[in-house]
Amino acid sequence: MSTDAPGQLFVISAPSGAGKTTLVKELVARRPDLRFSISYTTRPQRDGEVDGRDYFFVQSDDFARMIEAGDFLEHAEVFGNHYGTGKAQVNSLLYDGHDVLLEIDWQGAAQVRENLPECRSIFILPPSLAELERRLRGRSTDSEPVIQRRLGEAFGDLGHWQEFDYAVVNDSLTSAVAALTDILNGSGLAHATGQPGVRSQAEAILQRR
Repeated sequence: MSTDAPGQLFVISAPSGAGKTTLVKELVARRPDLRFSISYTTRPQRDGEVDGRDYFFVQSDDFARMIEAGDFLEHAEVFGNHYGTGKAQVNSLLYDGHDVLLEIDWQGAAQVRENLPECRSIFILPPSLAELERRLRGRSTDSEPVIQRRLGEAFGDLGHWQEFDYAVVNDSLTSAVAALTDILNGSGLAHATGQPGVRSQAEAILQRR
């Protein structure tokens, strides 16, 4: 799948605790022209959620038919529920000239790159593994076994940063948002994962606990 649409698709991934959600909110505040793709899900609709705004809520059979029809850019099962990004919605936004932002994990990002190679993928790194752990523990909502599981998953996710086009270290909200803005504006070469400075910084983070 490929498209010559005037809009650009950006994919942002990060391990839990890296601060991706906060960064994206700040980014959207500065770029109100950005559009989000609304995911499909088979999980039950929660109080306050609106179908077509928060998610497209579908039954498992319908989701399975969409997979078989090739309707997703990416899809995954998470804790027994299915989530997916619809091709038609993303293509419609891109052809309307909008830049589109996806927040998905590294596995979903790999599927998107395969289906839409011209997308631009960005990985958010924490300033250190110790800071990542501090942020996860600072939520004060999870039990120790859950924290340990999340830490293990986060440390595993970090090993995939080199698969992305760009890497941004979230050591400061201001500098990280500025870096993301540069990437979206097409001037983020300094943050490309092939740059020696980016590689050495990322490797130092992963080696230091």
